[in-house]
Amino acid sequence: MTENTDSDQILLVEDNPGDVRLIREAFRDAEFHAVIHTAIDGVEAIEFLTDEESPCPDLVLLDLNLPRKDGFDVLEEIRNDPELQRVPVLVLTSSTAREDVVSSYEEQANAYLTKPNNPEEFMELAQAVEEFWIDHVRLPPCP
Repeated sequence: MTENTDSDQILLVEDNPGDVRLIREAFRDAEFHAVIHTAIDGVEAIEFLTDEESPCPDLVLLDLNLPRKDGFDVLEEIRNDPELQRVPVLVLTSSTAREDVVSSYEEQANAYLTKPNNPEEFMELAQAVEEFWIDHVRLPPCP
């Protein structure tokens, strides 16, 4: 993967077009100046992450319920790949099931976030993600 130092890069792995729109709008309204790339399923996410022409993401926002390859499988592949394992992965899903939370952390997710119910809460979440993961956390460089 090539490193892009001009702006923060986020890979959003989400199959619901409505949620993609809400998340993009929330990050825009929160004045989060990141480039958001979207993958609509787990296969597309892994293809993006392993394509040397794709920018190296600073952060992955990963839904669990995805077609073709679910979020747990994507997370497992990321953590088993020496080139990708250092990329922070935040699970962003509608599931509040205890077993999904436990499984996500067992697969080494960096955080588990439940999708908000309205646009204002999405914006608050976007602001929190930016403040913590982009402004305060020192992320490893891309390989």
